[in-house]
Amino acid sequence: MKKAVQYFVLGAIALLCIFPFWWTLVTALSTEGNIFAFPPTFWPKEPSLENFVEVFRVIPIWSFLKNSILITLFTVLWKLVLCSMAAYPLARLHFKGRKLVFGLIVATMVLPSEVNFLVNFITVTELGLVDTYTGVILPNVVNAVAILLLKQAFEEVPQDLIDAARVDGASEWTIFTKIMLPLIAPWLATVGILTAVEAWNEYIWPSIVMSKPDEFPLSVGVLYLRGTFGSSTRVIAAGTIITIVPTLAAFLFTQRYFMRGMDGAVK
Repeated sequence: MKKAVQYFVLGAIALLCIFPFWWTLVTALSTEGNIFAFPPTFWPKEPSLENFVEVFRVIPIWSFLKNSILITLFTVLWKLVLCSMAAYPLARLHFKGRKLVFGLIVATMVLPSEVNFLVNFITVTELGLVDTYTGVILPNVVNAVAILLLKQAFEEVPQDLIDAARVDGASEWTIFTKIMLPLIAPWLATVGILTAVEAWNEYIWPSIVMSKPDEFPLSVGVLYLRGTFGSSTRVIAAGTIITIVPTLAAFLFTQRYFMRGMDGAVK
């Protein structure tokens, strides 16, 4: 009986999570009917791909897609490099002020990201990075969550392994790159997946930094449909599905690495 209740609750939560995506997909595939009717429609009426075709016809979707891929790849790459380099000394090296530095990093987690927009925009402007991909990427390459997760991952590695490497004459850089990073690959994959989803879906910051439409990422560019098709919710839904599908597919293919990393984080 207890398991039945648990399965029921989990199933209800799963349905609540899936429903918005399913409703959007049904809306994008439908060509007839009232999409705002209650109870909602759970299957498209007169299903067709014409709404998706219209999205590709009206906006430069391939250009937006290319921009999103570039921004996401470089954000993931630099976050993994910089956050792992920040986490390793906090986890394994002893130096004065280590606890203070770690405390300041953790303290930034209580601040909403929107608080940093003004400071980041001034910094990006002073560096001459407005209307550049670097200006979009730079403020997102380091955050406290990634450092905290990777610090915990480094702490999971047995100290005897590090001591043996030092006895054999390995430098700290060799230990970091040849021993530690391969051992925490699942955690790196977890940070990479979370970062990729975040960077792909980022809307506010790219819309602040970028002003040239041909350089917009997909998350910003697809909102042109709201102005072009103000009354066509179906076309807007089709554009939303196109934005969601790449991250959904990437997560499905990499979920085993994500779950391994999260399992290690919980331990």
